[in-house]
Amino acid sequence: MAPKARILIADDEPHIRRILQFLLEQEGFEVELASDGEEAWKAVASFHPDLVLLDVMMPAMDGFDVLRIIRTGFETARLPVILLTAKGEEEDKVRGLRGGANDYIIKPFNHDELLLRVSNLLEATRREREANPLTGLPGNRAIEREVQRCLASDGDFSFMYIDIDRFKSFNDRYGYARGDRAISFLAGVLVGNTQKYGSGREFVGHVGGDDFVVVAETAVAGDLARRIIREFDDGVGDLHDAEDHRNGYLEIRNRSGKTERFPLITLTLALVDGGPERFEHPAKLSDTMAELKRFGKSKPHSVVVRDRRTTGENPELITVGSGDDDAGRGND
Repeated sequence: MAPKARILIADDEPHIRRILQFLLEQEGFEVELASDGEEAWKAVASFHPDLVLLDVMMPAMDGFDVLRIIRTGFETARLPVILLTAKGEEEDKVRGLRGGANDYIIKPFNHDELLLRVSNLLEATRREREANPLTGLPGNRAIEREVQRCLASDGDFSFMYIDIDRFKSFNDRYGYARGDRAISFLAGVLVGNTQKYGSGREFVGHVGGDDFVVVAETAVAGDLARRIIREFDDGVGDLHDAEDHRNGYLEIRNRSGKTERFPLITLTLALVDGGPERFEHPAKLSDTMAELKRFGKSKPHSVVVRDRRTTGENPELITVGSGDDDAGRGND
């Protein structure tokens, strides 16, 4: 079970603090109270909140000063803050937003609206923290949650593990900036195809480096995988230098000074069908995907390797070339 989000309420009006505390604790949040600005910034350091509800007009130190301290602190610079104010003047809103507030609520506030704003901001902050910095896609924590959610549901899901073949030789030839461009291109291919051809329930995550995960409904997974492969292969020419693309290989000088040739980058997509009756634990799913990935990387071209097992010991492996229908069946 995920830990409760911690919320600091800073307001000099006791009845406002009590109302907010009641509302938030009813929603399962852990709450700390501060009655003035001095208490508020000290509580930020000691309580380590996930979000601050900060009244603008407080004694000793007003909300704008507390916000300034929060934003200048290295550990608190990105702490989400919602300003509470009894004033509706535009200048107060603008001053707060310019000072780094994420949102503002004018008192007296609607209870449902306040709870919705709090929940939305916490969710947006969580996604931002978990996102891969290069692609902005959900990272490992979010991927783990999504896989566990699917395995715990009664839905019919398929899982894809995608990575770029010979990505190291590509980086050695062109440098890390071009490597980042290839990763971003692949991310765009995954997101674009799931949005255009998926069922609307797809999940795209970035494990790290050139490794990605897609979760899709089984009914659309096969077609989606083929489209991903085809679009990636269509864009490979733009990722390589024109001469290398014409040659069909990369020439790289190794540590001993000898020139080696490597094929252009391709894509391996491991596609596993099966719901909770097949995979009782994410580790079993991970092992199956790794098995398919090894098989796919033995092929010289971009490939989908699909495991449609529901029972039995031996997987049915279906390789799909970038321009082909199902072909090349084999068993491990």
